Order: sequence, then structure tokens, then C-alpha cells
Amino acid sequence: MQLKTLLNRVYKLPGFVYGKIRLVPAGKRGGRDRLEVEVRPRAGTKARCSGCGKPGPGYDRLRPRRFQFVPLLGLACYFVYAMRRVNCAHCGKVKVERVPWAEGKRQSTRALDWFLASWAKHLSWQETANAFAVSWDRVYRAVGMAVAWGRERVSLEGITSIGVDEIAWQSGHKYLTLVYQLDAGRRRLLWVGKQRKITTLESFFTWFGEQRAAQLQVVCSDMWRAYLRVIREQAGQARNVLDRLHIMQKLSKAIDAVRAAEAKQLKAEGNKPVLKHSRWLLLRRRDGLREDQEPKLADLLKLNLRTVRAYLLKEDLHFLWACRSPTQANKFIKRWCRRAMRSRIQPMQKVARMLRNHRPLVLNWFRTGRAFSSGAVEGMHNKAKVALRKAYGFKSYKAYELALYHTLGDLPEHDLAHRFC
Repeated sequence: MQLKTLLNRVYKLPGFVYGKIRLVPAGKRGGRDRLEVEVRPRAGTKARCSGCGKPGPGYDRLRPRRFQFVPLLGLACYFVYAMRRVNCAHCGKVKVERVPWAEGKRQSTRALDWFLASWAKHLSWQETANAFAVSWDRVYRAVGMAVAWGRERVSLEGITSIGVDEIAWQSGHKYLTLVYQLDAGRRRLLWVGKQRKITTLESFFTWFGEQRAAQLQVVCSDMWRAYLRVIREQAGQARNVLDRLHIMQKLSKAIDAVRAAEAKQLKAEGNKPVLKHSRWLLLRRRDGLREDQEPKLADLLKLNLRTVRAYLLKEDLHFLWACRSPTQANKFIKRWCRRAMRSRIQPMQKVARMLRNHRPLVLNWFRTGRAFSSGAVEGMHNKAKVALRKAYGFKSYKAYELALYHTLGDLPEHDLAHRFC
């Protein structure tokens, strides 16, 4: 079977035919062997204007141009074609023709762009470039093309539950606002916004549309006032579920503050440093400790310390998420907050006041049937961090945005993305 037959089978070019195929050996200055596939227009077909897409009379031809195709048999492959120029009556100008295998002035074929974009989901962009002997910029442009194509065709119908989160993408408190779809069976990144401001989240609802926002039933977020305000104004009918992960994070920070202050006090008084190397013993869940850590924690719990009392309060709060109804959860929160306030441990009292102020939002999790846990948002958050880690070294917001949409957006893909992978 000839290579030309295989190309016609997997990558037909309407209005064009494949010509001679030749193997070009590497030159004296290095490089790699490559295949060059001649492409010529089918007899009797007119060139199409790149502006309006309508056929028109030919004007002249340009010099042959090479378009990089998907590697074949371990060899770099190029289409070679002399572009025609069209004297277009509709546009009133002489324009270069439109070809079905490439976009605009790109030097790569659409097939290669989709091929690189597909692999860039699994490898870092630099690894993809190295594996297929292309430049990093070519992979970047391929991902940009795939994201633009997918975002134009993405469906926003039937979205009833979303989650709002932020992620640090540069040092210096530079954040991105991320909005996810959290419906059962469909979890994906919907929108990325620069910075963490009121106007940022308002921009999402402007993009999302009032009609779709009115159909939202659940919005999962943290306790930041700006988020709560915008959600209340833009989707007031939806139940705002407080992300329980952030509640436990606040509690962990409080315990760490108590431990650090008490360890400093013990050292100043000349007492035995019993809290040394105990940070992760106190921050981890009891069932997440290693076997060698359990005896150390048991010895620590025998001591009458503020840190120990704070730790026991933290462990008790985990039972909140086992409550079966909003009424039961409400009673638990009241009891726990009374205990925390009576402990006279200031960081724990601060957490108790926070819980009291946001109690309706915490109870919304139980009102929604406990279907929207922090695990959904946190799972997407972890995937976002992995996507940013794969994009390590990027300095532009646009590159980070493309990486997030490409990895987490669940965007539609062209059929070409599946033919060569």
C-alpha cells in the first residue's frame, strides 16, 4: 500500500489531490530526514478567497510553501504547495486562497495543531515540543487554537450548580478567580478571571448571562465577603453553600497559632519543649497519622495544654459533617461554639464567631442533601494546581488561562484530534 493511499484514507483534502512524495535526507548542517508531500489543486476547481470563502478567478501563484504535518513513520512530514492568489469580485481585492489543511498564514496544518494540542493535555508543553520536534511556540499556538475553537462551541445549557474558588498563580498575592460546574456527572472549568475582586466575579455573571444565572440552584464558595455579596446579588435564588474545606482550614490555622504561642511561652519559662516537632501531629486527622506518630500524639494528649484543648475542639468539629439534618447540625454548631467561647482560647473563639456569623451558609450544605461537599471544589482546585505546575515558568496571564481551559474546560474537540493519537 502506498503512502499516498494512506493519506487519502485518513486526511482527505477537498478540492486538492496528493502528488509526488519524496524523502529529503538531512543536510550537511544537521537536521532530520523528512518527507515532503506535493499537493496540487484538483483539475477544474477554482481557488477560494481567504476573505469571503467564495471561488474566484485565479490571479497568479506564489512560491511553494511548506506546511508541517503530523510525523509519519518517525519522520517529519510537510505538505508542499504553491498558493494561488484570487482576484475576488466580492472583496474587490486580490487575496491568497483559502486551503482546507491550514489556517491563515500558519506554517503548520490543522491536523498537526490538533495533534499537538491533544498531547499537551497529557504532557507539559515543553515535553510535547521535544517529543515531536517542534518549537514551544508552536505547541502554545496549537493549544490556543484548540481552546478558541472549543470555547466558541462550548455548551452552557443545563448548568444548575457552580463553585467559585481562587488560586495563586504568581507570588505577591496574585490570584485567579475560577468558576466550576459542579453538576452530577459534569464537572469542568467554566470561566477564568484575572485577580480576585468584586468586578472579577461580576464579569463572570455578565458572561454567563442573567437567564442562566436565574437557573442556578446551588453556588459553592468560601467565606470571602466579596464573593458572598456578588452571589447574593446575581444569583439570589440559589443556595450559597459554604465550602467546608475553608472552615477546616481556618480551624487548622487557629490551632497552629495556639501551638506556636504556647511553645514560645514554654521555652521562655524554661519548661520542657513538649510541643517541638508536633505541628503535623496536630494538623493531620487522627486517621491520617503514621503508625510511629500515634504514640507521640497519645503522649501529647495527656498534657494539660491550651494546644491540646484546641486540638480536641478541632477533632470534635469533624462530627458536624456527619449530622443527618439541618436541625441536628444547627444544634451541634451552637454547642460547639459555646465550648469554644468558654475555652478562652482566642484563636478558637475567633473561629466560633465566624461559624455563628455564617451559620445559615454552613447549614445550606445539609439543606442540599449533603450533595455538594468541598471535595468537588477542592478536587478541581488540585487539578488546576497541577495544570499550572505543568505550565511552570509562564509569565503571561494568557498562557495560564489557556493551560487551565485546555486541561479542565472539557471543551469540544475537532474530529482530527482523534485520528492520529
